[in-house]
Amino acid sequence: MRVSGRNLGTIAVMAAAIIGASVAQAAVLDIKTLSTRPDRVSGGDVLVQVTQSDAAATKVTLNGADVSKAFKPGTAPNTLIGVVDGLKLGANTIAASGKTLALTNYPISGPIISGPHQTPFVCTTANFKIFMGRGTMQLTDETPFGPSLDKDCMAATKISYLYLPKGGKVLQPVKSVAEIPTDVAMTTTTTGATVKFIVRYETSTINRGIFQSAILHDPTEPAPSPSAPPKGWNKRLIAIQGAGCPGGWYHQGVAGGSSIQETMDASLLSVDRLGEGYGLYGNTLQNASQSCNAVLAGETAMMGKEHFVETYGLPTYTVSLGCSGGSYGSHQPADAIPGLYDGVLISCTFPDPLAIAFSGSDGHLLTHYFTKTAAGKLTEAQQVAISGYKGMKAFVDAANQSQRTDPVPARADIEGYNPAVWNAVVPQALRYDPVNNPRGARPTVYDAARNIYGVDPKTGFAQRPFDNVGVQYGLGALNDGVITPAQFLDLNEAVGGYDQDANYVTNRAAGDQGAISRAYKSGLQTGGNGGLAQIPIFDLTGNYNDDSGYHYQWFHFALRERLAQANGNTDNHVMWRGKPVPFKNAWATFIAWMENTAKDTSNRPQREKTIAAKPAEAVDGCWKSPTEFTREKQVFGRDSGTSCNAMLPSYAFPRYVAGGPLAANIIKCQLKPVAAADYKVKFAPAEFARLQKAFPGGVCDWSQRGVGQTGLVTHASFGPAPENLVYDITREE
Repeated sequence: MRVSGRNLGTIAVMAAAIIGASVAQAAVLDIKTLSTRPDRVSGGDVLVQVTQSDAAATKVTLNGADVSKAFKPGTAPNTLIGVVDGLKLGANTIAASGKTLALTNYPISGPIISGPHQTPFVCTTANFKIFMGRGTMQLTDETPFGPSLDKDCMAATKISYLYLPKGGKVLQPVKSVAEIPTDVAMTTTTTGATVKFIVRYETSTINRGIFQSAILHDPTEPAPSPSAPPKGWNKRLIAIQGAGCPGGWYHQGVAGGSSIQETMDASLLSVDRLGEGYGLYGNTLQNASQSCNAVLAGETAMMGKEHFVETYGLPTYTVSLGCSGGSYGSHQPADAIPGLYDGVLISCTFPDPLAIAFSGSDGHLLTHYFTKTAAGKLTEAQQVAISGYKGMKAFVDAANQSQRTDPVPARADIEGYNPAVWNAVVPQALRYDPVNNPRGARPTVYDAARNIYGVDPKTGFAQRPFDNVGVQYGLGALNDGVITPAQFLDLNEAVGGYDQDANYVTNRAAGDQGAISRAYKSGLQTGGNGGLAQIPIFDLTGNYNDDSGYHYQWFHFALRERLAQANGNTDNHVMWRGKPVPFKNAWATFIAWMENTAKDTSNRPQREKTIAAKPAEAVDGCWKSPTEFTREKQVFGRDSGTSCNAMLPSYAFPRYVAGGPLAANIIKCQLKPVAAADYKVKFAPAEFARLQKAFPGGVCDWSQRGVGQTGLVTHASFGPAPENLVYDITREE
């Protein structure tokens, strides 16, 4: 039979169709990123999952180039996972079988959401000690990280290995991975794996901060990857936070994340947590004492978690631990970036740095009035009543925290006041001085977050949200008969406010309304309506009381009140108070709550799942001894009739005495006309005229929402970064 050219062509087409059918790709149902949101990828790589209709081979491309070799079967049926690298800066596209996913890639040096890089910025990689940290379970070693390689303070990654000797309590360095010590201990993780107690410890640079992570991994085993994670990892991840704000600006950081309270056992080299199989990570810029900017801290934690996931795989859940500055280092990013943390265990809690600064600013105005303007006119008992605190020591300690809003060095004031706190790594020549260096860097909680608050175009300084217009200081003391109407009037006529340099002025301080609005929307003032509405929150008071040191109980209740206002109740929030709270009990209860929550794979709302998952032990209460726990709803105050408050009474703060809410979340109040009926005392006609003159625009109406008060805007962004300037500390050495 003769076959014509036309017939040959037909046969070829048919054959090609048959062959094509035999190697047909599976239908791709979904492409998604696992390590971060697709619009917030960093470092040029990302963990991707492709979900198919069946297990057939699928071609995956990045910007048209075949990247199929990066993928391996995932744990879920008919899925492929792989770390796709080689992303270009900016827009990218991953495609498979007609499905596409748009990605936006940012440099590993950042920023993504925090706005222009802070300037100046001191690099510290050459001084950073890889194993330095707090806690009895930490290895002390002087090994330096290494020199910075560019203006963004990036340094070469170092992978170290440590091991726990048999019978030992402190990790020791593995000098050579070719010679694993023979006395290495074994450990059994929470998921039942028994492995050698060897820790892979990475030190690298992410978002201009120094990133570190720790995880059980034997270096004689194959390198870890998302498709082959370390055998000793229990698939749980802990973010480690740092301390509080003073000094937290203009430098890369000199210490990794670690709790300031050893009983939290929350260090990157915690033998207990590592031995149980947890992965841990942190960054110097997650530590508020090195970066007092919650937006930057959240961005840094987001980028660090992305890197961890791309190295080891997706955790079942991620939790954050922190005390003091580590408390807001945990819950502020959790609120602003839902999904970053799946639960927080916080101690010595503050709602945010602003709560400390605002209450301190009110208190500092009062101490100035009491000691300078009206020295000797009020008794100590009257001063304490106006302040709201337990005693004078507590009041002064809280008032002196306004120093974190004061950029002027060596300002003379009351005992203990220490403005313009700097880390020693920042050279004197870079520091602000109103006379000698008026264009220098300003060491305040406002200027540290100037991208968010906005900048005064006349001065170049950050806009300030603090506002005390209409605030009636001492109102509660007046109504209780502790001070007279004349004393109340004198106080409110003369208390004054601050200018941009924190100098005392006679007029009340009017906060910038743009800065106020952005404080709410960005989460610099914790709102509670974002990620915190969905996750377990376990709040411990620890050893702190209301006598001194400014770690007062009202801060814990302020956070709880914000959660109640935002979500209708606080059913996902548990509070334990005590002298002290036993951390082992808290940790066990918190993790039981996390495990129960993770097991719920239903489609009901996450908040419902979280609340339903609470174990029986996850209830409010107080510890009267390490073994005696009283189950009791924790409430603010001293005279509530509860046994916990009889042991641990809680006191207030100046703006609460002025009629403000316990939540301390109204930055600038709405005003109403002065009305005699609003007071429990009677003013003489001349006194009432003075009262009206003292408040010409009216007094605070605390029943109304504050001016510009809104909920948090989750996943907010503050724009791209221009060229940044960096000062490298090594140039001085």
